[in-house]
Amino acid sequence: MILPPDARPFAAGRDADVYAIDDDWVLRRYRDGHPVRDEADYMRHVAKYGYPVPAVGEISGADIVMQRITGPTLAESAIGGRLSPAELGELHADLHRRLHAIPAPSGTPGLTVVHGDLHPMNVIAAPDGPIVIDWRDAKEGPAELDVAKTAIIFAQVALDPEWAELSSLLREALAVYLANSVDPAPGLPAALRDRANNPTLTPAELALLPAQEALIRSHL
Repeated sequence: MILPPDARPFAAGRDADVYAIDDDWVLRRYRDGHPVRDEADYMRHVAKYGYPVPAVGEISGADIVMQRITGPTLAESAIGGRLSPAELGELHADLHRRLHAIPAPSGTPGLTVVHGDLHPMNVIAAPDGPIVIDWRDAKEGPAELDVAKTAIIFAQVALDPEWAELSSLLREALAVYLANSVDPAPGLPAALRDRANNPTLTPAELALLPAQEALIRSHL
């Protein structure tokens, strides 16, 4: 989709920028040219089963037009005290249970849709309920892999000195999340390998991986 030459993003992540089209739709563009077709297909697939995702419009190359969702992220709600650590953990466990009840597009037994990056910054607390965004890493896989990936992200923030003020909140949320989820242990080695190969992580973030694994296993 062609944007005006003076268009400026109103939001940005590690690898994409988001532009407003109007009050109902936004365009997200990957800076590295990553194609969005698979991501859009997974979003449309889970939406057919009533899973809370933004509606998908036009897609082209690295551009995806999707429904504009308003509201704070779950991270912002938790930091602002509108969501307790226990509620944060329970919400994520529920979102994963609902997602993993959806069959994989291929129909392969034992596999489901794995979001791969379901954390508090990727869930919008919309007026009608939480909406899951950022499906770039979606693929087919076992539920325990998805749970392990989310647990790693919770543990990363809980242990990162730069987020020390959130350590207690995330540790409690992690414990509640794991207590209400499938056992991630079978998926943890693969999840750690995927995380170690994530090109957006800094050396300091990568160095935390052994401690993150230890924290997760302490709750299993």
